[in-house]
Amino acid sequence: MSNTFYVTTPIYYVNDVPHIGHAYTTIAADVIARYRRQKGESVFFLTGSDEHGQKIERTAEAAGETPIELADRVVKRFEQLSEALNITNDDFIRTTEKRHQTAVQEIFKRVEESGDIYLSEYEGWYDVREEAFITGTQLEEIMSLPESKRPQIEKVKEESYFFRLSKYEEPLLRLYKEHPEFVRPEYRLNEVVSFVEGGLKDLSISRTTFKWGIPVPGNPEHVIYVWFDALTNYITAAGFPEDTDTFDNIWPADIHLVGKDILRFHAVYWPAFLMSAGLPLPKTVFAHGWWTVEGEKMSKSTGNVVDPFQVADEFGEDVFRYFLLREIPFGQDGDYSHSAIISRVNGDLANALGNLVSRTLGMIERYRGGKVPEPGTIEKTDENIREGALSTVSLFETAMDEIAFHKALVSVWDYIALVNRYVDNEAPWVLAKENNEERLNTVLWNIVQSLGVVTLLIYPFMPESARELWRRLGPDEPLESADLSRAKDWGFIETGFSVEKGESLFPKYETS
Repeated sequence: MSNTFYVTTPIYYVNDVPHIGHAYTTIAADVIARYRRQKGESVFFLTGSDEHGQKIERTAEAAGETPIELADRVVKRFEQLSEALNITNDDFIRTTEKRHQTAVQEIFKRVEESGDIYLSEYEGWYDVREEAFITGTQLEEIMSLPESKRPQIEKVKEESYFFRLSKYEEPLLRLYKEHPEFVRPEYRLNEVVSFVEGGLKDLSISRTTFKWGIPVPGNPEHVIYVWFDALTNYITAAGFPEDTDTFDNIWPADIHLVGKDILRFHAVYWPAFLMSAGLPLPKTVFAHGWWTVEGEKMSKSTGNVVDPFQVADEFGEDVFRYFLLREIPFGQDGDYSHSAIISRVNGDLANALGNLVSRTLGMIERYRGGKVPEPGTIEKTDENIREGALSTVSLFETAMDEIAFHKALVSVWDYIALVNRYVDNEAPWVLAKENNEERLNTVLWNIVQSLGVVTLLIYPFMPESARELWRRLGPDEPLESADLSRAKDWGFIETGFSVEKGESLFPKYETS
């Protein structure tokens, strides 16, 4: 049984450059990974690139390059995106790697040995963009669209290996019933159950009309269907099939993060392949929503595709990370706009947290020479701040365990609002004027403790801002080594620590 928390993004198709959707899933996975490490868990965080298929072959041909040249060129942008967004993945897998070919051919053989693969002929429609065979119902839906909005579909007739997906209808329905956490959010589980209850047809899992893929073992005229190939990446990176010790330590995945458009592949095909191969199933597939831009669907033709590099460059990666996971409940669709980011920067970050940091640390510099004072008598209002911190940590952990990022962040910002009210009500500047030294010490000590808690909680979301705030609060140990349980240890920003107000942590964004 695995003793490592294993989180994955989908592997990204190298047919195009990264956009906000790629950034969203990758940031979400990174926040989960950082949070789990903060709790002292061993974590394996995987992302990567999906580089095979007919679409890549054709795109490369149109660009006058080979498929691997295209893949090598585009994959650099995905690696650069991870760097730009401060992503801490442990591995980056490419489906063109030798280790992956070995894994795909091995799982194909195991599925074949289980009697679930047979050779026949496929005749039907194929969606080139989605690299997916389509049903008669899907064809009707496509044909009802205006011609300009129809995906590229082609009639295909060729010899093909088939996977006995129909055999797994009942086992899959049993899986969803016994483990409803397998697909999240719950409404997505309902969609998956409805799809499977509608009946499963055997799945074509090889192609002969193009060559850019992994050859079928024993029959190199066929290449393995791109989704059978791509999904296997999750076990390749975990050491399958050769490194059994690593595989036993890492697999099964705790959570596959995916966009809702590829949920069917992960929640239906993938567990069926694994059942057939006799391998453990992942614990959860979590499908998130899509982003629109200023209320419009993103598309290259309208020129409204959000460049994550540009946003990270303009606002900083921490602001971008915060915005994406605070703006909407994870799982639902969201709308990106420049004004919405500015509103979050100026409201949540500059006014609420940034202002609290500036005035608190500024008062400690002004009244106590930059040293955290020794507290005096603790009053009821001080107790409320400490109890609020403990309650917030509990709410935060519950929300994070549910992959409810917005709830986690709302709990933190509700606490920041509580601390800001405490500062206003206790008015340290008045206490200083009245020479009420003991009470002033107690109030300043309480506020700086609250900032220590906030720093630990925002770290998974805004690591650089949290590191800077941690530095200003004075602890010697690196923030990364501070376990989240410290947030329950009121008083860990110790008396005598040197604090520094510094520049504004989140400068306001001035609009013209």
